[in-house]
Amino acid sequence: MFDFQSHLIFPAHAVPPAGPLPPGAERLSAHTPSGETVKGVLIPPDEPDATQTLILGFGGNAWNAQDVAEYLHELYPEHAVVAFHYRGYAPSTGSPSAEALIADAPLVYDSAVRAAHPRRVVGVGFSIGSAVVAQLTAARKLDGLILVTPFDSLKGVAQSMYPWLPIGRLFDHEIDAAGPLGQAKMPIAIIAAERDEIVPGDRTEALRKVVPDLVYDRTIERAGHNDIYRRSDFQDAMREALDRLKA
Repeated sequence: MFDFQSHLIFPAHAVPPAGPLPPGAERLSAHTPSGETVKGVLIPPDEPDATQTLILGFGGNAWNAQDVAEYLHELYPEHAVVAFHYRGYAPSTGSPSAEALIADAPLVYDSAVRAAHPRRVVGVGFSIGSAVVAQLTAARKLDGLILVTPFDSLKGVAQSMYPWLPIGRLFDHEIDAAGPLGQAKMPIAIIAAERDEIVPGDRTEALRKVVPDLVYDRTIERAGHNDIYRRSDFQDAMREALDRLKA
């Protein structure tokens, strides 16, 4: 289990490749100090955005980043959207790890801001991406967060999934979300799935308790960890969450 954990947590081999870019979209790149390159995509707003808000997306562990960007663009067509493929997820180079995702997040932020020139940046994190963007708040300024099926600790989620294993001694990919969010100075929205089979409700509840400025909190009834994205009530909640952050 120790040797196989990276493949379980970061199934880069199973993520489908990105398709053709949407009209008007452009590819972005960020370079790590170790010489790796992470690739991203910028989708501009359909109409000029008076607020100049950038939606910076961080996907789940089995998401293609272009799919993340296109999904966010469907939700928020009035805003620019950027998402990057995690390190080790084609076409990004290198090998994925918790340490790599955390280290790359500020580089991704800087590349996105250079490309989009926003006045405001709202981070959106799905599943494991919610912890990555939580860590980003300690390194860069964000104007709000939307966290979908989030948790306080990736190690805690792993321990819940494998209660008979000594996860604490074996786990090599901890991402602490509660620590940085407990110090966060921006409005935060949380959207959870009532029937989440991956992230236990107590892991999300532990995160709620530390967030200083929780301006929106919604649990989508009868939704699971993966089928939540197809739900119209979830999509409505995502738009409501952004409106609440703006307010």
